[in-house]
Amino acid sequence: MAHSKTLRRLGTLALAAAVGTAAMGAGRYAGVPDLAGSLAVAGSLLASPAAAFGAADRLFRQEALPAAQTEVEDAESPPVFTTPAPEELLPAATPAPESGEGAAQPEGENAQADPAPTPGPPPEGMGTIVSAHYQQGSGDAYIPCAAGTIKNCTSLSAAEVAEAAAGPLPFDIEVGSSEPQVLIMHTHATESYELEDLGWFDPEYTCRRTDTALNMVAVGAVIAEQLNAAGIVTLQDATLHDYPSYNGSYERSNATVRGYLEKYPSIKVVLDVHRDAIETDEGRVKAVADVNGKTAAQVMIICGADKNGNLPNFKQNLAFAAQWESAMESRFPGLTRPVLFDYRYYNQDLTTGSLLIEIGSHGNTLSEAVYSGQLVGEALAGLFTTGA
Repeated sequence: MAHSKTLRRLGTLALAAAVGTAAMGAGRYAGVPDLAGSLAVAGSLLASPAAAFGAADRLFRQEALPAAQTEVEDAESPPVFTTPAPEELLPAATPAPESGEGAAQPEGENAQADPAPTPGPPPEGMGTIVSAHYQQGSGDAYIPCAAGTIKNCTSLSAAEVAEAAAGPLPFDIEVGSSEPQVLIMHTHATESYELEDLGWFDPEYTCRRTDTALNMVAVGAVIAEQLNAAGIVTLQDATLHDYPSYNGSYERSNATVRGYLEKYPSIKVVLDVHRDAIETDEGRVKAVADVNGKTAAQVMIICGADKNGNLPNFKQNLAFAAQWESAMESRFPGLTRPVLFDYRYYNQDLTTGSLLIEIGSHGNTLSEAVYSGQLVGEALAGLFTTGA
């Protein structure tokens, strides 16, 4: 009996400690300055365990963010989080890296969305993540490019787009050269992903992180690794062009790319690696494909069209986009969404090999995006070394 009482006392003490910890944490999260207020907040949270779990998750996300990093230059700068990098999310062969969101979903794509599998009901206040696989498009707006398709969102005729897309690569990649051939960079480097496949998301999480092991820099590093392994010297710029200010990101990345091109005139290809952000009435979308029995984040190339002379070399870029799309889709069926050909700029006037690629969406996990980065890099390396 005395042993049981001791256990109950220990249990009570543990509960008190847990409540105290939750109280202070909840108080800090809610902006309550004192212990009494924190206890009141904790009491309300303990009345709803699901809410408590949600608050705890948000607290742990925010704890890792230094106070100085919560300040941004202007109201439209999205806040970001930093957290330790879980090594299991990155391929063992990938060294730890040192650096256009919300592109409209092309109409007419056949997306089959289903709720992602969940280990249990989502905590109260969390949003739903649904899985979708986007098929290659069909109809008047879609132009075939071998294994893939191009979604034409311009006033150019299908014949004009098809003619441009059928052109040869507008550059010669020197395989085996010691001079840089490709530059990978990130206008929105802090774009990030879910770290676990839970089937739900925290609305308080902004899907942005400054930790380069957890944002677009980690994905770009895998692409660069594949190209370098194939003898194509590839540089990666790790600048966070969208932090601390989101506004002006493309102006800053423009200056970065111009600096590289001036220093390394051998660079023919500039890839701006992003992730998409897709929302539907059902929830936040993760775009997925099954590739070799593993879940990959679907990818989408975006190629800009000329408007009033801002992209005089757009046809060359489109020819590159078509061949890269076909190379990915032929090797890994289902990996790609149709190329989005629209009146976008994205600094694509700087070379005849300038493209933007979206790797998954904010509903995907980092591991899915990293896997896709490997596939994207393999296909691009194959295109540059074998021509297909």
